[in-house]
Amino acid sequence: MKNLLARLFGKKNTMTDITIIGNGNMARGIATRALAAGKNVEILGQDAAKAQALANELGANVKYGTTASAPQGSIVILSVPFDAAKSLVTAYGDQLAGKTVVDITNPVNFETFDSLVVAPGSSAAEEIAALAPAGANVVKAFNTTFAGTLVAGESAGQPLDVFIAGDNPDANQAVSSFVSAAGMRPLVVGPLKRSRELEGFQFVLMTMQANPEFADFNWDTGLAVTK
Repeated sequence: MKNLLARLFGKKNTMTDITIIGNGNMARGIATRALAAGKNVEILGQDAAKAQALANELGANVKYGTTASAPQGSIVILSVPFDAAKSLVTAYGDQLAGKTVVDITNPVNFETFDSLVVAPGSSAAEEIAALAPAGANVVKAFNTTFAGTLVAGESAGQPLDVFIAGDNPDANQAVSSFVSAAGMRPLVVGPLKRSRELEGFQFVLMTMQANPEFADFNWDTGLAVTK
């Protein structure tokens, strides 16, 4: 019976370290890094078939399910657009209590591609944190990395810098440890309000990828601090 259930649900009965909500390119990239770090991963998506397809593509140690299920990982990564992330955090409510919730979103106005949709003096991460239940620790991370570079964990042969902002030191450390184990460099830049600068700076980088004047940029660059 256990083997039958494992085949039906595609998984071994193992503890989940990281839940990734979403089944797009960023979910694929972050999951690839998580597996490289030796983590057990869960993919949750609105479309069960797409979540299963990504889990099967990624291979061992990847569970899958739908967003109707409670996230099992101690780290929950919101790999969905900003509006969807807000809706999911609201819907999950207390099921996120005690978890580190990672917001990777960039709240770009994709209709005009010339501004952010959050109010001045705020950020996507802060809006998501305001919706999260007590005991959930929201951390900004991975918004400055592109999906293609995450698969390899590097850009131009250099390990990716992953900028991290959050108000809870333990949550920041949990994300930092994951990033390090995945072969990248974590840079904790301050409290959650630093997300405002991270989102704004990444918006500038995104516009450069789409600008034909930068012909060599093809969503494969990375923000890095060098010395």
